[in-house]
Amino acid sequence: MLKLFSPYKLASLELKNRVVMAPMTRSRAIGNIPNDLIAAYYEQRAGAGLIITEGVSPSPNGLGYSRIPGIFSEAQVAGWKKTTDAVHNKGGKIFIQFMHTGRMGHALNLPQGAEIIAPSAIAAPGQMYTDSQGMQDMPVPRAMTAEEILLTKKEFMKGAINAITAGFDGVELHGANGYLLEQFISPVSNQRTDEYGGTVENRCRFVLEVVEAVGKAIGMDKTAIRLSPYGANGGMLAYPEIDETYSYLATQLEALGILYIHLVDHSAMGAPEVPMAIKQNIREKLDKTLILAGGYSKETAERDLQSGLADLIAFGRPFITNPDLVKRMRNDWPLNTNYDYNSFYTPGSEGYTDYPVYSEV
Repeated sequence: MLKLFSPYKLASLELKNRVVMAPMTRSRAIGNIPNDLIAAYYEQRAGAGLIITEGVSPSPNGLGYSRIPGIFSEAQVAGWKKTTDAVHNKGGKIFIQFMHTGRMGHALNLPQGAEIIAPSAIAAPGQMYTDSQGMQDMPVPRAMTAEEILLTKKEFMKGAINAITAGFDGVELHGANGYLLEQFISPVSNQRTDEYGGTVENRCRFVLEVVEAVGKAIGMDKTAIRLSPYGANGGMLAYPEIDETYSYLATQLEALGILYIHLVDHSAMGAPEVPMAIKQNIREKLDKTLILAGGYSKETAERDLQSGLADLIAFGRPFITNPDLVKRMRNDWPLNTNYDYNSFYTPGSEGYTDYPVYSEV
């Protein structure tokens, strides 16, 4: 049997294989509340050893995109309970990904009283889709005060407690793709002059404090993070000390006892490739689990598992069109590559829960 399909022990969790369903925004949460359709979507894909949900905001301020779910209200907790129950009933494991969008949002997508906030008052490039008025220019966010930094950390802690209440097996913090945590890490978006800006150590401070806070709330054995060095989403550009930054982060995350680091390489989507030296550096510093993601096939996944570079491999888009992806790969059945890009982020079941399994083709 290929290593990809062998069991893996992730802290106290027994994963049935080493295939991870990567987090992917799908924008089906009407009113920012997860629903029966979302539960059905994840239930269909419970053949993965581990599912990581789409980005979920722990704060009203982090709901920057249309129809992304939250985890800060009782209704949202109850909604997510449907998903965790469905996945667990199929023998799967599921982590929630916390995605605070920070400057990557628009006020028209936020609930009343929420604001677009970020480390510094620097707008992300480009435009943002809104359901009410279509495409809009990205706004200039308001720079977070020291009090708001503290409040946001508390929102992450409360969200983590809510996630466990909702039945999730753990929490993955989204420190990638140009969202709030990475906005603090990068000097492109963080030009603060206090203890959260300037040096590598200062720019990593907020991320490490959030990790520590969530770990204290639910246990570090349930706390993980996703990172994307050299990722270009949200106007993130490479900077001179980028290698030093992620080396420092890996050292500090290991010291905190992080459950896993989920490292994504966006070169398959057009971003610069993550140098092998960074992947190997993080691998060497991390005693625990390393998940790699980014344009993997069954063959390249097995290669990186066999070499020891990764412990688990995450697949993204193949899970959209192949709800039975693990079965297809295990049996060498052909994959469905007929993506309907127009339905990636639209409401409803079309292009979401209507992709057939192989036996129905």
